[in-house]
Amino acid sequence: MKIINIVGMLVLLGGCTQDQQNQLSRKAVEFLDGNYLVTYANGSTIKTWMISNGKVTSSEKGYYYFWDNKKHYVQVPIVNTFIEETD
Repeated sequence: MKIINIVGMLVLLGGCTQDQQNQLSRKAVEFLDGNYLVTYANGSTIKTWMISNGKVTSSEKGYYYFWDNKKHYVQVPIVNTFIEETD
């Protein structure tokens, strides 16, 4: 099912402006439930969170939102935040 969603998103991206593509790529994270490693790095500050069987959502205000494995609600800026899917 994830593959169908990804292929559909790629087809849609072909006919969009760069700004629309950026918005869609941020929104794509909302649809992917799974295991993730979220890293926020800004200067000497580096923080990481593990997410198991969860999802990361974004907002138009420029933040990612998620619940980590310790059941803490986390909000981090999209800028300087990296999301990696883990096994």
